Amino acid sequence: MTERFSQLRYEDLAPEVQPLADDILKVSSAALGGPYNALLRSPDMARRCFDFLDYLRFKTSVSKRLNEFAILIQARIANAQYEWWAHDPIALKAGLSPAIIEQLRQCQRPQGMQDDEALVYDFCIQLSLNHRVPDALWQRAIHSLGEQAVVDLTVLSGTYVMVSMLLNATQVGIPNGGAEPLEVMSPLDIRQRLLS
Repeated sequence: MTERFSQLRYEDLAPEVQPLADDILKVSSAALGGPYNALLRSPDMARRCFDFLDYLRFKTSVSKRLNEFAILIQARIANAQYEWWAHDPIALKAGLSPAIIEQLRQCQRPQGMQDDEALVYDFCIQLSLNHRVPDALWQRAIHSLGEQAVVDLTVLSGTYVMVSMLLNATQVGIPNGGAEPLEVMSPLDIRQRLLS
């Protein structure tokens, strides 16, 4: 898979865009790669996305472990190789079990999830694959996580659909020619496997 955009270099950015690049470089494990290489081609949108992602990644009311789990769920649904590659180690560091990550990578509903992980899994899967959350699941989420966290989780899920689409559309590869971590599956197969 050939990346569709050449990698932007900091020194080639317009002077008014370099402060945004400086902000990105403070937090991005991909430097100006990954989604930022595409986003920087639309600097005004890139600034808004960066600020939004900064909240969703670092200031959200959802715990880091659950937040990263939700991101991996979106990456698996979208066959988003780079997204998975980037967030797998972050999820591990945040305390998500390697067994949970591996089962999700294999496109299976993970066994042995903690109660809050099972809740986030069910919520994100229903929202993403059915575009709805059943009343009982909604009430469970509100009771367990609270209103702010449910809103943050919902927006995070939708935002990482967008990030996955951007990465897939621009065919962002794994750095240094690394192996793709996900088996690419059809949307119907993913839906069937993750909903079972």
